[in-house]
Amino acid sequence: MAHLIQTLQDRLAAAIERVAGAEHAGTDPLLRPSAQPRFGDYQANVAMSLGKAIGTPPRKLAEAIVTAVSWDDVCEKVEVAGPGFINFTFRTAFLDEQLAGMAADPRLGVAAAASPQTVVVDYSSPNVAKQMHIGHLRSTIIGDAIARVLEHLGHRVIRQNHIGDWGTQFGMLIEYLAQSGQEAGDELKVADLEQLYRAAQQRYEADETFAARARRRVVDLQAGEPTAVKLWKALVEESKRHFAGVYRRLGVLLGDEDVRGESFYNEMLPQVVRDLEALGLLHESEGARVLYPPGFRNAESEPLGMIVRKRDGGYLYATTDLAAARYRIATLGADRLIYVTDSRQNQHFAMLFAALREAGWAPAGVRLEHVPFGMVLGKDRRPLKTRSGRNVRLDEVLDEAVERADRIIARKNPDLAGPQRREVAEAIGIGALKYADLSGQRIKDYIFDWDQMLAFDGNTAPYLQNAYVRVRSIFRKGEIDPRTLPAGAIGIAQPSERDLALRLLQFPAIVAAVADSLEPHRLCGFLYDLATAYHRFYENCPVLSAGEPALRNSRLVLCDLTARVLAGGLELLGIGTVEQM
Repeated sequence: MAHLIQTLQDRLAAAIERVAGAEHAGTDPLLRPSAQPRFGDYQANVAMSLGKAIGTPPRKLAEAIVTAVSWDDVCEKVEVAGPGFINFTFRTAFLDEQLAGMAADPRLGVAAAASPQTVVVDYSSPNVAKQMHIGHLRSTIIGDAIARVLEHLGHRVIRQNHIGDWGTQFGMLIEYLAQSGQEAGDELKVADLEQLYRAAQQRYEADETFAARARRRVVDLQAGEPTAVKLWKALVEESKRHFAGVYRRLGVLLGDEDVRGESFYNEMLPQVVRDLEALGLLHESEGARVLYPPGFRNAESEPLGMIVRKRDGGYLYATTDLAAARYRIATLGADRLIYVTDSRQNQHFAMLFAALREAGWAPAGVRLEHVPFGMVLGKDRRPLKTRSGRNVRLDEVLDEAVERADRIIARKNPDLAGPQRREVAEAIGIGALKYADLSGQRIKDYIFDWDQMLAFDGNTAPYLQNAYVRVRSIFRKGEIDPRTLPAGAIGIAQPSERDLALRLLQFPAIVAAVADSLEPHRLCGFLYDLATAYHRFYENCPVLSAGEPALRNSRLVLCDLTARVLAGGLELLGIGTVEQM
């Protein structure tokens, strides 16, 4: 079943092709929900832009589009307004039919992709021997939501956690461990590693003899020397245990099988350089080998380059990223590469993508996308730090989120206690933290504010989770199993019922839009609008006391659909629901 918006888009595409010719068949109809009910349910503004392009007055073009195809089975009214807006008012029977189909569908009208792709999503990417901190939050949460949405649509999603597990810092760490008598790497704990890292770094900067031995350890590690490799593996494994604990707590779908750190690509780097040399794409600059992707200039209007091999023969992040992208396309068969990192890496990825195209390693049919995001700021609008100036540890943030949620629940529902209250506090606290990140446009910085994110009103996770609980309470109070409801028994009558119905039927299009734009805030905004529409419906339309059985059943189906869409949408964001709050 084509969803409501797709039905309108298909009709508009056919009408545009008939009126303007086949070359304009793919024109965006600029379809959107109407701002006010007096303008119908949906409005298309395509005639305004297309009329100018083909030299036809917009209103005349709009009238031709309206008469080019039949709308009678879908709309009770289609009219042209103003200079060329096309307003659509759906037939109530059509909305009833769409809702019945949605209610009977376990996927709630969200169709699987017609042509599933292999999509590699690169996200989270913490560093070995360091605890995850607030700076890792956004990549981890945004990447997880994107991967969930794409997977739900039937794409083969390959998650890649590109952890920092290679480089000169490991020589420093290995030498410090060896000098501390921990050559076996026994009983390493990530909290100890954090202190170890700082101590090793101070020693490296102050003691040239230590620094020279550390540099030698890097050579040993690269050559596979057993002690160096054993200590390196111990550092990596302890760090992965820490990462896994944070991911479990966050409800993020990343496992050990998704970890593919920088070290994985190390042996590929010489071949990357040789192949770029063979393609004639590398140039010498002060002893380094440099790639100059087309179209990039520095402040002096000189070509801007990417160093792929340093003068001393070492490699850089750019070399590793080239190797990783090449592997993901050639070996994993990726049709789409998605990198979720902060916006400060915009230029790096733009240059990386240009280089991949120029080298022929990313064919035109492979979609390359950087998903940039802003920073998490404190109320002083500076990067969030502790009073001592260190990065805020992520496990500390999760603990505080749950503790704050627990205190709120204790006030609001003192009868809820024990393990059940703790479970609810976890869902609300972690959900609030994640939703605060996802609900704003990701490119923008956001202010970290506990009171705002844990509020039970406004565009927050607790508001949506509470809306779900309120819907489900109707079925508990009425002792009704929603699975016994006749799915086809829907008859919209009241304006608030119609508004709720229109909101519900947007769900499939919203999920598709998030998969294309990689902007989870669109789904958040939809869920908030849906919950708000439900509250208006609940205030104006009695459900259990509706009177006539047909009306009661119809409203119960609307309630059940609302709960299912809220839960399904939150799950796509990686946020859980609870039955009581």
